[in-house]
Amino acid sequence: MPYYQRVGEVPRKRHVRFHRPDGGLYAEELMGEEGFSSDSSLLYHRYLPTAIVKAEAVSGGRTELAPNLPLSPRHFRTQDLGPAGDLVSGRRLLAGNNDVRIAYAASDQTSELYRNSMGDECVYVQSGEGVFESTYGALRVGTGDYVVIPTGTIHRWVPTGTMTALVIEAAGHIRPPKRYLSQYGQFLEHAPYCERDLRVPDEPLITSGEDVPVLVRTRGGLTRLTYRNHPFDVVGWDGCLYPYAFNIDDFEPIVKRTHAPPPVHQTFEGPGFVICSFCPRPLDFHPEAVPIPYNHHNVDSDEFMFYVGGDYSARAGSGIDVGSISLHPAGFTHGPQPGAVEAVIASGATATSELAVMIDTFRPLDLGTAALACEDTGYAWTWAR
Repeated sequence: MPYYQRVGEVPRKRHVRFHRPDGGLYAEELMGEEGFSSDSSLLYHRYLPTAIVKAEAVSGGRTELAPNLPLSPRHFRTQDLGPAGDLVSGRRLLAGNNDVRIAYAASDQTSELYRNSMGDECVYVQSGEGVFESTYGALRVGTGDYVVIPTGTIHRWVPTGTMTALVIEAAGHIRPPKRYLSQYGQFLEHAPYCERDLRVPDEPLITSGEDVPVLVRTRGGLTRLTYRNHPFDVVGWDGCLYPYAFNIDDFEPIVKRTHAPPPVHQTFEGPGFVICSFCPRPLDFHPEAVPIPYNHHNVDSDEFMFYVGGDYSARAGSGIDVGSISLHPAGFTHGPQPGAVEAVIASGATATSELAVMIDTFRPLDLGTAALACEDTGYAWTWAR
């Protein structure tokens, strides 16, 4: 993360004695990336964060993927996927490759404590609200929030009612695009969001308990570790690595007189993929502009688009609606539905209300069983009608 935070109690210097009220020492834990060479935070625990009393292998946890064959554009209706499990155990795999796995989850249940040690996660809350609890503290989250969770963060989801979410699991770290940041990590003036838009835990979440299970994901599979003391025993932390929330409504669209390509909507980047936010904005204002996207062929990427709100005039007649996901793979040219350009020009519209989250990957996406279970199999032929 690009800026320093300090929450709760920490000693004046790093790696010096920090005494508990009873005279003992708090246990210092470094959470750091890239072998002590990148962002990190220091957390101060009441008890040893290393004290485990049991380790059990957990079966399952890695759903198989199938190639997108025959190669075609796809339409998945997540609105047809009902609640299942919690926001960790109930994730339904939609697509993935060696860089990223994308799942859908809907639940009103509190998840068990969970640690993803394979990579960062970015969870987009499509609807509902609740609390994201972690060793860093608590964050209230709701509709439109991106929640970015650093690798190795022990956390759980506590929904208030039913929460639906798109879950992006990276094989590395998810960060703001480098072009938005100064060489020292500050958001630049041309960036479509800044530090003021990010929400972080602002006080410790100190929880007591013994023999507490934590589900841990690694490349080898799932393990359930039982900790002697509750991991939410942190009295303070500081540093530049922590979970945070950013609401899509705080993204400031960048517009041109003619249609701007998707990189202007980029919000985050990960290893082998980017995440973009398509938000309500003025339509292109050149007097001769074609005010919706041109046909395009992404020769180096697959385009995975989650439609989360607003009106999709460019997709009229395709079946796309709120809750839909379109997948336009490399090897296929895609664009507006027939007649969409003429209809938008004739309407005299000056703004778009669409709201969508897009993931562009630079390796092909394979398909998960959940995607195939909610597929609109007629979508590929809608341009020919």
